[in-house]
Amino acid sequence: MDRDKYVDESWKESVEREKEGLLGVGAGQQKDEPKIHVEGGWKPEEDEGQNDSKNQIESEQNANSNTPDAEPNEMEINFLNYISSLGYQALIFLGEIPNPMTNQPEKNLPQAKFLIDTLTMLKEKTKGNLNRQEETLLNSSVYELQLKYVEHIKQDA
Repeated sequence: MDRDKYVDESWKESVEREKEGLLGVGAGQQKDEPKIHVEGGWKPEEDEGQNDSKNQIESEQNANSNTPDAEPNEMEINFLNYISSLGYQALIFLGEIPNPMTNQPEKNLPQAKFLIDTLTMLKEKTKGNLNRQEETLLNSSVYELQLKYVEHIKQDA
C-alpha cells in the first residue's frame, strides 16, 4: 500500500522572493553581492521621507503577522515591556510567583536583589527621559519590589 506523500514546498518560493527583496537581487545580479540601503540611524528623526519607509515597514509587518508562522503572543519590544519583564523575573526570584518552567515557587534572593538593583539603576539613568507611563511603572515597580525584598529578608532572619 504505497501512498504518495505530498510535501508542501510552496514556502521555499516565498522565502526566495523575500530574500531577493531584502538583498536587492534581481535577474541580472549575483546573490553574492547584496545591496544594502540604510536610510537613517537607529533613532530616525521624523520627516516625510522616513514616514513613507516607516509606513511601508508597518504594512509589511502587518501582512506578515497574518501568516501561519507568526507567533500570536509575540511581545512588542519597548521600554514598558522590558521593565515589566524585569519586575516579573524579580517576583519569581522572590518566590512570589511560581517559576513558569517548574510551576513551583523558587526563592533566590541574590538574583532578586540583582534585578531590583538593575531596575533602580535604570530609574536613575533614565531620569527625565521617560514619559509619564514609563516613569510611573518604573517607580512603582522599584518601590513594590524593594518592599517585598525587605519583607523576605526579615522573614529569613
